[in-house]
Amino acid sequence: MSNDNTSTLKSVVDSATGAVQNAFGSVTGSTADQSRGQAKQNKADAEYDASHATIKAPGFTASSTGAVTKDHPDRTAGSYNQTVGSAKEFVGGLTGSEALKAAGRKQNEEGQKQEAKGQVNDYVSGVSDRVTGTVGGAFASVTGNKAAQQEYEKQHDVGKTTQRGAEEDIVKQADADSAASRKA
Repeated sequence: MSNDNTSTLKSVVDSATGAVQNAFGSVTGSTADQSRGQAKQNKADAEYDASHATIKAPGFTASSTGAVTKDHPDRTAGSYNQTVGSAKEFVGGLTGSEALKAAGRKQNEEGQKQEAKGQVNDYVSGVSDRVTGTVGGAFASVTGNKAAQQEYEKQHDVGKTTQRGAEEDIVKQADADSAASRKA
């Protein structure tokens, strides 16, 4: 809903429109239509990339919309517990302390679950804010309430940023798990 034209849906529609225009140009022999269609597809690709642009740092996410969101506390605490658990596991392995090693492994696993719970919470709340912002913004637009429309756009953008931050961490974890399973 933001005014920066970084909507994923808009980019998909523009890409499809460009592909149709390009194909029409090919069929009719119109290089102008082909060029315009290709340009529209290129612009759609750039819009799609911008719509997914986020900066993920420990504890927060910033997006191309300008929204900055803080991660759910379970994500941060879970990450901390994984780090401490891994350290305990490592020290337990070095010193031969099976009790410390087991405690570290348990803390690491609990941290993974805690972080995943926070990621799911952020993802779901992000999707909810995006939907509410989109629907509310459309209604406010129809009724001409510009102030409400801006607030709903802000809610949409915050939701999108929260969702993208959770998605980035979920994908990163899945990639790490996949790489670890290939090594094993």
